[in-house]
Amino acid sequence: MTDLLACLRLARTDGIGPGRWRQMIERYHTPQAAVEALPHMRIKGRAPFALPSVDHITHEIEQTLKLGGQFLTVLDPAYPPQLRACPDAPPVLSVLGDCTALSKAGVGLVGARNASVHGVRLAESLATDLVEAGLTVISGLARGIDRAAHMGALHRKGVTIAAIAGGLDRPYPPENVRLQAEIAEKGVVVTEAPLGTIPTARHFPRRNRLIAGLGLGCVVVEAALHSGSLITARLALDYGRELFAVPGTPLDPRSRGSNDLLRHGAILTESAADILAHLPPLSRFASFPVSALTQENTSQRVFYSPPAETLFTSLPASGQPDHISGQKPPKSAEFQALLSADPVQSPPPAQPITVQEKLLDLLSFTPIPVDDLVRHCQFSASAVLTALTELELTERITLLPGGRVALANEAGKRAD
Repeated sequence: MTDLLACLRLARTDGIGPGRWRQMIERYHTPQAAVEALPHMRIKGRAPFALPSVDHITHEIEQTLKLGGQFLTVLDPAYPPQLRACPDAPPVLSVLGDCTALSKAGVGLVGARNASVHGVRLAESLATDLVEAGLTVISGLARGIDRAAHMGALHRKGVTIAAIAGGLDRPYPPENVRLQAEIAEKGVVVTEAPLGTIPTARHFPRRNRLIAGLGLGCVVVEAALHSGSLITARLALDYGRELFAVPGTPLDPRSRGSNDLLRHGAILTESAADILAHLPPLSRFASFPVSALTQENTSQRVFYSPPAETLFTSLPASGQPDHISGQKPPKSAEFQALLSADPVQSPPPAQPITVQEKLLDLLSFTPIPVDDLVRHCQFSASAVLTALTELELTERITLLPGGRVALANEAGKRAD
């Protein structure tokens, strides 16, 4: 049994979180020894631990390799050092793309899903400037600000990291299927969830932990009070990372969370220069030990996959990773299928949004040109203009000279 198989069996056991996983390794020194000891452990008030079967984990590894994926364990020297420095670092990462990008200096960029046009434009601009400065951009592949961050990074052929909540084979939301495939081709997609995991609400805090832990800092653009972006911000502070926030009008509920971060000490951010001036060097994490009790094992790397002769004698050679170079494996037919895949088991989308609802989501109290609004809306120009007229008649927006539009105060009161 290989180290990877043992690491995965331990990580996939109910009741074994990142902290207990590390405790087991430190106590028993090797993943295999920990796996053998686990069935004999007893914790008062709970049933014995039930390890997943060897066949179940072997199937997960085989399917991940067929998709073109790889694995990194926290015992692997190639595991991103800034993430390993977190006390609750995920024991195993599943990766699509260039895993070396995870160890590069990067910045998390997160915010509202129902972002305004101004928020989207600023997120794209920040991401573009950050990759031009040599940093990676890390986000969560959600709608709104996350999508804008990834798109802004790719616009300049920069490297972006998508931390996702579900399995590598469960792109979500549905409209980001192609974007996830493009990021896997040009950057990297990473998750700690097993293959086949359908993203639900309980999975997203783990995704947020990856964003906070992989970055040297975290930027929040438009976040309402109690939003998921604030969870990422709190985690970044817990990990000792720099926290940045973009100010917004107090009339817009989407800015109240980010403004509150500024009130409590986040660095006010208007441009990439505000971020670059405060980032620590990546070398701060370079000397973080793999484990004080497992140094003797670091010469034997826990590879992305088990040696082919032990588990995958029937797997085509094109599906096997390059253990020596650590380069990403060639893309498989399964990976290419993601470009047109229908994530049939992903959560069903909400009811179709109306033109008026979409416009109210995109607008803020800062006027923007109607032409910009049309460019950021999936509806036709005629449908947008009709909806704007209807919204003006109900006094929810204000049409201004110069072809500009903004939310009316009453719309803001209703949004609150």
